Amino acid sequence: MNKITLNFNQSKGIIAPEIYGHFSEHIGGVFYDGLWVGEDSKVENIRGFRKSLVDSFKKIAPPVLRWPGGCFAEIYDWRDGIGPREKRPRRVNWWYYCDGRVESNQVGTHEFMDLCGMVGAKPYIAANMTSVSPLHVRDWIEYCNFPAGLTTLSDERAANGSPDPFNVQYWGIGNENWGGGGQMTPERCADEFIRYTTICRSLGTKDLKFIMCGANAHDLEWTRRLMKQWSSRTFHETPAWGVSVHYYTFALNGKDDVNFDEAGWYEELFKADYMRRIVDDHREIMDEYDPERQLKVVVDEWGNWHIDGTGPSKGYNLFEQQSNIRDAMVAAITLNFFNNRCDVVGMANVAQLCNNLHSLYLAGGENFVETPNYHVFAMFKDHQGGKHVETAVTAPELEKEGFDNLSTLSASSSLKGDTLTITLGNLDLAASKDVKLESIGRTIKGQGTMTILTADDPMTCNTFENPFAVLPTEKSITLHGDDTITLPPHAIVKLSIKLDAE
Repeated sequence: MNKITLNFNQSKGIIAPEIYGHFSEHIGGVFYDGLWVGEDSKVENIRGFRKSLVDSFKKIAPPVLRWPGGCFAEIYDWRDGIGPREKRPRRVNWWYYCDGRVESNQVGTHEFMDLCGMVGAKPYIAANMTSVSPLHVRDWIEYCNFPAGLTTLSDERAANGSPDPFNVQYWGIGNENWGGGGQMTPERCADEFIRYTTICRSLGTKDLKFIMCGANAHDLEWTRRLMKQWSSRTFHETPAWGVSVHYYTFALNGKDDVNFDEAGWYEELFKADYMRRIVDDHREIMDEYDPERQLKVVVDEWGNWHIDGTGPSKGYNLFEQQSNIRDAMVAAITLNFFNNRCDVVGMANVAQLCNNLHSLYLAGGENFVETPNYHVFAMFKDHQGGKHVETAVTAPELEKEGFDNLSTLSASSSLKGDTLTITLGNLDLAASKDVKLESIGRTIKGQGTMTILTADDPMTCNTFENPFAVLPTEKSITLHGDDTITLPPHAIVKLSIKLDAE
């Protein structure tokens, strides 16, 4: 029998909204003709940003948005992106060797902060630790956060149109330093992180959350050596808040995400479920050097990475790929897992927001579409800030060499007041599931809604020509405390129930 058991007496705490974070890099078409169309564009916009995207993004309550990289951060000079746009320098983008695009710097610090303000997201800046000095990063923080009238840098910000501080809390110091970020050793990365953050102490750091560059996927040796070096200092002038890790399912292996068979469906889901091992194994090593768990795991890049060219730009936008029900299921599995590890994962940022990997949006010219991934985030948003409810799953499992067994049912639950949110994924490609709902400590009884995201063909995509091919459906539901619900095959389901008083 398929069943989920909710234990209202057990919880891992509050699900940090930042788990539902996003990522916007200056790569391909993410910004230019994706998020940013320019103030003079015929496309309806709000101060240069695509209005349809801003309006849509705001609806899912994005808690945090990472910028400007990714790898783009490794050569980024924040001063290129301030001041009059017509005077900003044009630079060779980090990704120029892939697509020949030059960075116009039309979107810089002020524009990005404006976007965050429009949608209600906290800014998360990925700062360059590869090709600039520690003072350069320290000055960026001062420029962003100090009140006008206090310093020359804060006065410069005010002169550039923003008298009020941006109050940026999240600062990633370095990005992928094991690779494009300088090909560092873990020991050097830790030392550089300490060096860069130490000089920030004078700024007052109690409201700053610094994130250290962690591993690529399951590279446990990086984490062990990084943590050993970081913890060898008996005193840190400036504390760290988190350690990042990046994980993509099929990174650059030549498979596309539009055409797949049954084996390809399940192979992708095994890869998505591997996130459990990545987070748990890295945390276990971190515990050796951070037993009180002062550091959060920050999964600030995650998603499916397939060959590009399947999106509407037909390869013009670097790494752009379509998204279908399989991508949506990967998002659901991953978010359910993050909910169930909310005591460990402090932030996560799906890559990327628009016209790229695992995107929520595809856009170009007058065209704009929400992908199935977007609808998953819309369905799951009520978990943000909710109290986690321990959720046990009973369902058939699949086996694959090199992976843990894969349950064919994914679930997580949270509670806000008397409103219960349960999100489910039926990973079975062909068969529906009758799932019994059981509970401990409180009866699952009340009225609410059941939202279902699926399609007859799991390869169905939302396109410019057919933007609503994949849409969630919603119906009213009444639960009586001993219920069985039916999940269609390859479906993502949300239950939102106002529990009766007991």
